[in-house]
Amino acid sequence: MKVLVAMSGGVDSSVAAGLLVEQGHEVVGATLKLWGGIADSGCCSVGDVDDARRVAQILRIDHHVFNYSEEFERHVVGPFVQGHASGQSPNPCIECNRHIKFDLLFERARRLGFDFVATGHHARVLTRDAETCLVRGVDTQKDQSYVLGYLTSDELSMLLLPIGEMNKSAVRAHAERLGLRTWDKPDSQDVCFIESTKGREVFLRQRIELTPAKLVDRSSGEVIGSTAAAELMTVGQRRGVLPDRDGAKRYVARVDLAAHTVEVGRLADVLISRIDLDPTSLTSARGTLVDGVRYFAQWSSHGRVQPVTLHLSTRCHVVLDTPARPVAPGQTLVLYRYDEPTIVEGAAIVTLA
Repeated sequence: MKVLVAMSGGVDSSVAAGLLVEQGHEVVGATLKLWGGIADSGCCSVGDVDDARRVAQILRIDHHVFNYSEEFERHVVGPFVQGHASGQSPNPCIECNRHIKFDLLFERARRLGFDFVATGHHARVLTRDAETCLVRGVDTQKDQSYVLGYLTSDELSMLLLPIGEMNKSAVRAHAERLGLRTWDKPDSQDVCFIESTKGREVFLRQRIELTPAKLVDRSSGEVIGSTAAAELMTVGQRRGVLPDRDGAKRYVARVDLAAHTVEVGRLADVLISRIDLDPTSLTSARGTLVDGVRYFAQWSSHGRVQPVTLHLSTRCHVVLDTPARPVAPGQTLVLYRYDEPTIVEGAAIVTLA
């Protein structure tokens, strides 16, 4: 088979390419140039491109760099900035996967005559009941099925995830055996287009006017403090929020940019039992999301799953079995099959209640 491997310069995609070469496939590596600005983290730096190129040389495969920086600005960076400007907290990694890696890259792979596209994500593509399904990776600590939750069955049928059956230590060990320079390279942790030394505030302040706001206790109405940038306050967070007088932790419950107000409260005061979803963003991997059916839901990359009931006939939302901390609008909620909670069923974007 002819396989195009998306090589980020990290150990996971390096081993994905190596495994496919060992299996005898015709493999070509491709690194995506996504960010035209300064980057010192993630998969957008010059060093990452160089690492991918050198791995390809060791594996004796062709390597190309595809420039999608304009598309990345349009589909990922722009919505990230505008989302914050409207009080939302979008996930740029998911948007990159949706619009760049599994849209533009797939389109180019088809045009160039490739049979499959492969990535180094910790997830699996399996066939269940004659249907192609996205399934959690074997390494539950590194599972990345959440960030792939929007993939359709057509996209999954063209996708190979070679390291999905491996844990991270096995991936690194295999890279070392192959003599790949990325075998001990640290995992990327940050948003790739934001310099880790400067952070989100500096990035956003260069692009939008940030909003000063009062921090208001939800139960008492008391103003307990202030913030210079309400756009940096994420619903559900407690970092940077003053505790109550008795030391109880407070959490962000709501960000109202128009009113220059951030509502906060004790955990008991901010818990939610319903999450509203944007129906236009709802995607089903197998076209089988059903009104009134129970699923497991996950709404952060490494968050716990929660049992929920999906409602489609009235305003699209899920009802949680157990109340949870509030979820930031703009985040993605991924649904997993209730009777087999490793299988992804669909995804949607969280909206304001």
